[in-house]
Amino acid sequence: MGGARRAARMTHLFDDRLDAGRRLAAALAAYKGRNPLVLAIPRGAVAMGAEIARALHGELDVVLVKKLHAPGSPEFAVGAVDESGWAYVAGYAARAGADERYLAREKAEELDLLRRRRARYTPARAPADAAGRVAIVVDDGIATGASMIAALHAVRAKQPARLVCAVPVAPPDSLEQIRPHADEVICLETPEDFMAVGQFYRRFEQVEDDEVIALLARHGKRAAA
Repeated sequence: MGGARRAARMTHLFDDRLDAGRRLAAALAAYKGRNPLVLAIPRGAVAMGAEIARALHGELDVVLVKKLHAPGSPEFAVGAVDESGWAYVAGYAARAGADERYLAREKAEELDLLRRRRARYTPARAPADAAGRVAIVVDDGIATGASMIAALHAVRAKQPARLVCAVPVAPPDSLEQIRPHADEVICLETPEDFMAVGQFYRRFEQVEDDEVIALLARHGKRAAA
């Protein structure tokens, strides 16, 4: 009975993404006023990133990556690819049935989607420049860690002064895989009973492209002004 009550308490750690964003912003308070560049992984993390950029007086943009899915398992990532075409492939990918030929096809499909997303999200400007700045990569949670590793790799290539990974929740083992890729990792909760990111939110609605576009238009430049 006690175990059931404990599991119930652990299920909803955050009301929604805005709640998680406010709590992450508090944990990132040391960067307030240093014009940090908050780079959200679309689509779920963009509203959270907007909240953090507003609180820290920073700038909001997106870092575009896409998961590489296991054959027949669209929810299970065996890696991720960034806009440059660089791909992180997990050590278990082959065991999940993702051989080199499959990964090449998957990578090509996801790169095409990334190009279309960039054209929709920031059609009138280049991505924000992370060079020499504090860059904070934000997601609404980490499962396998593939997307975050690809995102951190993409941002590191831009030579930021400091690279920070900030997430509300992640399983401890995935978090340890991510640590070598960032200068600092901030994670609010690391529950052991991790099945999916959404289980830790009371409300975890699907985010659409139109919302991402509106958030970037509203917060991207204004937050940095």
